[in-house]
Amino acid sequence: MHVSVVGSGYVGTTVAACFADLGHEVTTVDIDEDIVAAINDGEAPIHEPGLDPLVSVYGGDRLRATTDYDAIRETDLTILALPTPANDDGSIDLGPMQAGAQSVGDALADKDGYHLVVVKSTVVPGTTEDTLAPIIEDASGKTAGEDLGVAVNPEFQREGSAVDDFMEPDKIVLGTDGDDRALDLLAQLYEPLVAQWDTPVVETGHREAEMIKYANNAFLAAKVSLINDLGNVCKEYGVDAYEVADAIGKDDRIGGKFLRSGVGWGGSCFPKDLAAIIQHARAADYEPRMLQAAVDVNDAQPERLLSLLDEHVAADGKRIAVLGLAFKSGTDDTRNSRAIPVIEGLQERGADVVAYDPVATLRERFPDIEEADSAAAALDGASGAVVVTDWDEFATLDAEFDAMAEPVVVDGRRIVRRREGITYEGLTW
Repeated sequence: MHVSVVGSGYVGTTVAACFADLGHEVTTVDIDEDIVAAINDGEAPIHEPGLDPLVSVYGGDRLRATTDYDAIRETDLTILALPTPANDDGSIDLGPMQAGAQSVGDALADKDGYHLVVVKSTVVPGTTEDTLAPIIEDASGKTAGEDLGVAVNPEFQREGSAVDDFMEPDKIVLGTDGDDRALDLLAQLYEPLVAQWDTPVVETGHREAEMIKYANNAFLAAKVSLINDLGNVCKEYGVDAYEVADAIGKDDRIGGKFLRSGVGWGGSCFPKDLAAIIQHARAADYEPRMLQAAVDVNDAQPERLLSLLDEHVAADGKRIAVLGLAFKSGTDDTRNSRAIPVIEGLQERGADVVAYDPVATLRERFPDIEEADSAAAALDGASGAVVVTDWDEFATLDAEFDAMAEPVVVDGRRIVRRREGITYEGLTW
């Protein structure tokens, strides 16, 4: 098939490269000329494991990029993978999606015959039907269900493993409201994956598909917050929360995934999606107490991490190392990283903060803190260290701790090995 993807961020670039690897011809559309040039030169515009090889092989060939929306007229279907950032009240900002829908509609006005537009961005229930589809219809002069198809196909890709998650999906959700032509095109699009992995395909309506994505992320976020809450209780009674989690994870009603307690979740999805669905629920006069509790527990974890440091180090005027700036290992994304409130808390305590991350930086947000070029350099002379991201290299740290002025380590990810010669505190163990 010939597929167009509007948007070349974390989702759009990964989706485009993976579809090219499945044998489709892919054209990406983005307003950023530097991103377009990078893709055509075979260079991935973002850091994501497994993405560089795909873009280097297919970029400029089976995977092409352009700033011209007219290119979508030559494609079989168009995927909208534009950002939906959060407004101050937690609701999503549909500005980029609305602008993209308008441009897609304008381009399709000069195309004869049926064209399918697929919403892959995360939007609250009703958005596609009530907002995006009417924009495309008005701009294109086409009618949804006749010469225009509109579908919802949410992504379930984690940063740091997005390529693997796409290539070996747990499920594929197709929201078409019963449009057979849309279902046929999407079946062709995903046929290589379904054939290889016998992947479950969920055929449903637009609103149900939109809600499935929020429900998925809300459930996982709540699971993490629940194990963190239990972990906090474990810590108070000298119980190793990880041994508890290993045991309860063997219950097939619970499962072992997302039971690693620690400093909490961040990134672009969980915080934004929880805020959006909470706000959407309140707009309908329903108070989602469990979802709000998940957010509250998560927001409290960085301060609990720092409170453990306070028990051993008076941070005022002391050099404190922050190990990890990305919201999770395997990515350079720092959106809603737990390192942000940790650094803010250390600055409030008067600490001299030095940070290290293998690929991520927070220089724009914290221009006054030192960012070391290695974990050893960050730890050298430090009176304390807090571990925020579970990069594999932190598991191999050993002699580096000997260079600390006060070898106090508070581990928020259970990645550092407890050893003699350091004062070690685990957040929930």
